[in-house]
Amino acid sequence: MSTQGCLAANDWICGEYLRSRSQELIDATVQHVWITAVSVVIGLLVAFPLALLARSRPTFAGPVLGLTTLLYTIPSLAMFSLLLPLFGLSAGLVITGLVLYSLTILVRNIIAGLESVPEEAREAARGMGYGPGRLLWEVELPLALPALMAGLRIATVSTVALTTVGSIVGRGGLGNLIEDALPSFFKAQVLTASVLCVLLAVVADLLLLGVQRLLTPWTRIRPARTSRRKAAPTGPADAVKAVG
Repeated sequence: MSTQGCLAANDWICGEYLRSRSQELIDATVQHVWITAVSVVIGLLVAFPLALLARSRPTFAGPVLGLTTLLYTIPSLAMFSLLLPLFGLSAGLVITGLVLYSLTILVRNIIAGLESVPEEAREAARGMGYGPGRLLWEVELPLALPALMAGLRIATVSTVALTTVGSIVGRGGLGNLIEDALPSFFKAQVLTASVLCVLLAVVADLLLLGVQRLLTPWTRIRPARTSRRKAAPTGPADAVKAVG
């Protein structure tokens, strides 16, 4: 069957659909990426001070973790309905909902990363005169990066999937195409939009993994290299201990 006939036959794979609707697919993908990126960035900016608050004041840890967990359990349709009076049918409605959903993952991973920092690294830094701010930015955060980046990757992939739900207000990126195609069961559109959504999640995860490897070069040091001679400092903690 020719590619021109695959639309009439409603095939799952149709080259003619890709050619005739290419701009529509590009626009939906750009919207999907934009909503996802903005939601994750804002989520990280909100989660970071919440995690610091929970860590520095244990009495706040329970309420912060409990609230973020509670938000994650709210169904997306209910969440958007609750936010509708504040934001109307706008992209802000979807972004706010996605930010709230990302908090439970990001806050927990940031706290876990900071708690995994060896106490001897902190003590060595304090002995060298590091104040709380410098200790956080130059010692604790670099060592917490693996856990933080793991949470960021999970939150990003989750947000890519949840963005499709924004189609209920016309701000769902590729989800808009899926919702539009379902009533008539337009197979090519459903499959193409779904595959693009999966590809976005995979590409985002791989990009963040690459960023993580660039920011944490000491995690790639092979143990065999250090077994033959005294190991040189390979990370922030080792550097602090070596100087101390």
